[in-house]
Amino acid sequence: MKAIILAAGIGSRLGNPRPKPLTQLTTGETIMERQVSYLQHVVSVNDILIVVGFKKDLIMEEFSELTYVFNNVYDRTNTSKSLLKALRKVQDEAVFWLNGDVVFDPKVLTRLMKSETSCMAVNTESVGEEEVKYTISEDGSIKEVSKIVKNALGESVGINKVIASDIPLLIKMLERCDDNDYFERGIEFAIERGLKIYPIDVSDMLCIEVDFTEDLEKANEELSKA
Repeated sequence: MKAIILAAGIGSRLGNPRPKPLTQLTTGETIMERQVSYLQHVVSVNDILIVVGFKKDLIMEEFSELTYVFNNVYDRTNTSKSLLKALRKVQDEAVFWLNGDVVFDPKVLTRLMKSETSCMAVNTESVGEEEVKYTISEDGSIKEVSKIVKNALGESVGINKVIASDIPLLIKMLERCDDNDYFERGIEFAIERGLKIYPIDVSDMLCIEVDFTEDLEKANEELSKA
């Protein structure tokens, strides 16, 4: 099992001069520090790959023991291309991948680990207009996943797992994506080619993608209750 953290973006919406994964939480740790700590419950530290771009040295200096993939065009590509670069480094192993701005409970990873299929952590209690949303097919697998989905059942929370046998197809479909596409576009292309990826409901756990200041405030509020 490998783990990939997508941390190349500028994260301008949060208004932070540092890479967003280095945003400090009220617990005293950064978002990425928390992520790396929890990922080590399920994978070796040697199996964690970080895709970096914006101010990459700040992240690499803080987490010198990790393995890095550099997205040299981070300023004009989106998560589809960052994920593509990382998956090309993985062979014959299942992969967790997550956005570098997700604050989550470690039990989220445990729940995804139990699935024998490719899967996506989702929140069924919220369907935000600006969030990545999804619908499902009759067999329960994801049918559509994007920001423009109609009649959505919930929203993606930025943590996913792909089994080894699905990686070659996902790589091919990420290659089809435009530079500005999110990785979910690659998933949709792969679904059209037969990929089965299932939603895993984690609504009962802390799992918040920090896009805006309000998200950070909500995450810190939840952490203070723990």
